[in-house]
Amino acid sequence: MLKRLVVLAAAAVCLPAIASAQDATGFVLPPQAGGPPPPSGPRPDYAFAAYQRGYYVTALQEAMRALSLNPKDAPAMTLIGELYRTGAGVKPSAVEAERWYRLAADLGDRQARFALGLLLLTGEGGVAKDRATAQKLFEEAAAQGHAGALYNLGVMAIESDGESKPDFAKAADYFKKAAELGDGDAAYSYGVLERSGRGAPLDTADAAGWIKKAADAGIVAGEVEYAIMLFNGEGVDRDEAAAAKLFGKAAAQNNPIAQNRLAHLYATGRGVKRDLAQAAAWNMLAEAAGIKDKELDAIVEQLTPQQRAAAIEAVRRQTMF
Repeated sequence: MLKRLVVLAAAAVCLPAIASAQDATGFVLPPQAGGPPPPSGPRPDYAFAAYQRGYYVTALQEAMRALSLNPKDAPAMTLIGELYRTGAGVKPSAVEAERWYRLAADLGDRQARFALGLLLLTGEGGVAKDRATAQKLFEEAAAQGHAGALYNLGVMAIESDGESKPDFAKAADYFKKAAELGDGDAAYSYGVLERSGRGAPLDTADAAGWIKKAADAGIVAGEVEYAIMLFNGEGVDRDEAAAAKLFGKAAAQNNPIAQNRLAHLYATGRGVKRDLAQAAAWNMLAEAAGIKDKELDAIVEQLTPQQRAAAIEAVRRQTMF
């Protein structure tokens, strides 16, 4: 899956955003599946289907066949570019990916414009960096309704390039537009800005709604932030049990902030049944990620041998995956 930029907003948690892939029928691939770029026109069905199933060599062959039938098949070009970028079925080559993306982008393919913009922005694999052209490509893709491009324009508006100051109002506008298209990362980012009143009017209740959308979309940062809001009753009715459930979900995905918060909940019995072994286990995991907590460390020192063994076993089970 094409990675997107990281937004460093006002909240304590941030997450690299992941672009979801959507084909012409509206079918959305799960972000963790590493799906192919979405075609913006009639897609090369056999090539796309082969890619979805992990038959990358077949995908390349079918995309090439589609081009032999239609030399201007932009979605096929974009798919080939993605195969080269990720090294799926071919030797990875960002330079070769750039060539194919550029061909498709010149034909108006919005996903190719987005993908090429990322390559030029990051300079991945030896591709020459070109921030100005990357921004232009994102703007073109955004005009075609590409949520990822809108999101990245928001990130670029916040980033300082040495010549301009962060423009939170512009970023908020981009994030909101992307969020309205269903982008979970953008929903999180807009909620964070709205929650702090940066670039958007301060509105905690509305911010909670957007951050919940991010949490519902499986954005770990959104899960953590919405859990905090639930626990504190900030912009939403207080619900410690629901907060604990969300902290648990994010903690299981190795988010150290969630692990630390969950450890405290188990230590105090708030939102969950008090369990010092679980508190110790999540504290150990958070500590391994760099979060030190003297209060929780003191609890660990007081564990019985049985509780300590249970904590170590819980850590072992979590780190197996």
